[in-house]
This record gives sequence, structure tokens and C-alpha cells, in this order.
Amino acid sequence: MTERFKKTGLLGEMSAEFLGTMILILFGCGVVAQVVAGGALTTPPGGLGNHDSIAWAWGIGVTMGVYVAARLSGAHLNPAVTLALATFKGFPWRKVAPYVVAQTIGAFVAALIVRWNYTEALAKADPGHTIKTQGVFSTLPANGNPNLPVHEWGAFRDQIIGTAILLLVILAVTDLLNTPPGANLGPFIIGLLVVGIGMAWGTLAGYAINPARDFGPRLASFLTGYGGAWRDQYGNFYFWVPIIGPLIGGVLGAGAYKLFVGRFLPTAEPEPAGRIPVPKD
Repeated sequence: MTERFKKTGLLGEMSAEFLGTMILILFGCGVVAQVVAGGALTTPPGGLGNHDSIAWAWGIGVTMGVYVAARLSGAHLNPAVTLALATFKGFPWRKVAPYVVAQTIGAFVAALIVRWNYTEALAKADPGHTIKTQGVFSTLPANGNPNLPVHEWGAFRDQIIGTAILLLVILAVTDLLNTPPGANLGPFIIGLLVVGIGMAWGTLAGYAINPARDFGPRLASFLTGYGGAWRDQYGNFYFWVPIIGPLIGGVLGAGAYKLFVGRFLPTAEPEPAGRIPVPKD
């Protein structure tokens, strides 16, 4: 009976990670589709949003996704978060792979929904389904702009730094021994964090900062007509950058928080492993 309960518990956590990540990507890829594909068809072009609206919608997606999943799974929604919490916060290593699978499938399904819903706009704006609209689903160096000479290693550096910032602040915001937000505002603050990263660190690699966010939609786009989905605008294999970079950066950022802040905080009762704090009744 105990073993059955454990399996059911993990299934519920995976279900929450799937749905929370799906909500994140529905907002994120959805807004990029609106700005890039829909905006290309307005007169004048660009009438349906810009970089700031993209940053805000991604942040809103994170906030809503966390609210959806937090009670059951802790709302990681990101393999880099899961890996960092397993490394430094006692999250069970046996759950890392299931969480990552659930997150990636959630992102994949969400991207398929966006791809289906924006079929007409994508076909009109980019009939060949090329690099022109590939950024709706996955990131590219310099957001696909060849005038900014950023290649794989520059984008790799950017992804490490951006994800390190993400995890450092997430650990600070969710640390019960520090000064976490009250009134269940943690998800809102984390959403603002993603908005800030998008506005400050979005130029060189599109701030994927999440392997599931990039790989799931990239796979969905490849299976629905984007034959060059694995490559960048220079023809180089690029898909590994927003996978490996965030995994490294997340661990570095979480480690930096523990080294410079966490170990100096007063001790108290243990935090729930890999969970966002839930207000007490």
C-alpha cells in the first residue's frame, strides 16, 4: 500500500509538472507567434507587440504555471531548476528524470497547440517554415539576427549566465530562512524575475534558460514542417546550447546562493525538498 501511494504521489507530481509547463509554453510560444507571425501581417508590420510584450507574457506564463503546479510538485517547470534543487536542496534524485520527462512533454504538447492554432498566420508569414518564424518555438543565437555575430559559444555563455541568475534568485525567494514573499506571492515574484531576465538578457540567445522550454517546442516544430529546427541561422547544430547551458548555469547559480548567502542564514526547521513554500493556515 505504501509503495502504491508513493507511485501515485509521483504520478501526481509529474501530472502537475506537465500541466504547469504546458501553461508556461502556451503563454510563451503563443506571444511569440502573435508578435512574429501575426505582426508580420499587419499594416505597418509589427502591430501586434514587441520584445517587451514577449518578456511580459513569458513572465505571466511562469507565474500562472507555478500557481497551477506548486501544491503538488513544487512547480519546477524547468529541468535546470530540478537539477539545481536535487544538487543543493535535497530534492530526491530518483525524481529528477520523471520531472524532466513531464516538463518536456508539457512543453511539446503546448507547442503543438500553438502550432495548430497559428497555422494560417505562420503559413502566410513564412510559407516555407524557415528560420524566419522558427523563433516562435525555439531560441536562436541573436534571435536569428545575422547582423549580430553571436554563434554557439557566445550563446552558450549567455545561457549559463542567465540561468545562473534565475536559480540564484529563485533560491533566495523560496528560502524560508531568508525573507520569502508573503501572501503566496512567490510565483508572482518569480514571474517578474523572468520578465527582468528577458528584458536584460534576451539579446544574445533569446533567454531560453530552460531545456524543456526549448527542446519540447523545437521537436514539435521539426515534426510539423520546420526541417531546419535543429540548426541556427548559420547552418550549425544549435539545439544543444539551450539544453546544456541552462543545466550548468542553474547549478552554478544555486551554488552561488548557497555559498554567499544560504550558509550564513540561521538554522530552522527543514524546508520541504524542492518545494515553493506554502503559507501556513
